[in-house]
Amino acid sequence: MTAKIIDGKAIARKLRAEYHGRVDVLRSRHNVTPALAVILVGDNPASQSYVRNKIAGCKEVGIRSELIELPTTVGETELLDHIERLNNDASIHGILVQLPLPAHIKVSSVLERISVEKDVDGFHLYNMGGLVTGNTVFSPCTPYGVQKILEHENIPVEGRNVVVVGASNIVGKPTALMLMQQDATVVICHKKTVDLGNFTLLADILVVAAGVPNLIVPQIVKTGAVVIDVGFNRLPDGRIVGDVDFDGVKEKASYITPVPGGVGQMTVTMLLHNTILSAERAASATTSPFRRRA
Repeated sequence: MTAKIIDGKAIARKLRAEYHGRVDVLRSRHNVTPALAVILVGDNPASQSYVRNKIAGCKEVGIRSELIELPTTVGETELLDHIERLNNDASIHGILVQLPLPAHIKVSSVLERISVEKDVDGFHLYNMGGLVTGNTVFSPCTPYGVQKILEHENIPVEGRNVVVVGASNIVGKPTALMLMQQDATVVICHKKTVDLGNFTLLADILVVAAGVPNLIVPQIVKTGAVVIDVGFNRLPDGRIVGDVDFDGVKEKASYITPVPGGVGQMTVTMLLHNTILSAERAASATTSPFRRRA
């Protein structure tokens, strides 16, 4: 068996074309242009690269972007003041603070200051808690991207065994909760899980977001499993790889995502989706901000 390689770039292109059409409708019917404000603190090269990709994505689908660059030494109060200004700006539909932040700034205070209606990253306490009930305003972008990949490939989730390797608040936990809402049977594994293979061998769908290169090898993957690799690791020689031994596992799985070219493409795409959705809600002014709409 050789797995079908899921082309995240192609899925993202298809979705972004659809999203461009939604932006055109907002402009023609409501004279509204979706707008995303991105706050970048410091000069971390990886963060700068991520922000460039997000701004380029905005341009591609017609979203207006506003970049606010602050020095590493910025105080927490000043950062919160910037967020409050954006909360009160009706022309801004989404606010994103690029992580990580300097150690002197409390991340939870920053994320919770962003208005729930503009939390297009899906990290606000309300949105994270809403995953338990299926009533988020915005779903976190990477888990939402995983869900969209499964939908695009017509991979059923209901009743299937799903194992999520990685228990972060950003990817692992929300991914598990979102798939549980679709009636999957979900197990979460993490760095302290003993005998990881005992769990992964049961997975019909295996989602890996542990940040450990080649953690998942063919011997611990069920034949015919769907393998979604969310890992992103830069090796000493400069190569970028995921958490899965791609060459080995692709000979055993039924579907597999590559790194790069898989889930990473979808993360930014879901950010664009959430920003447009926020603008649509604002334009209609009829949908409660605390009621999720697909």
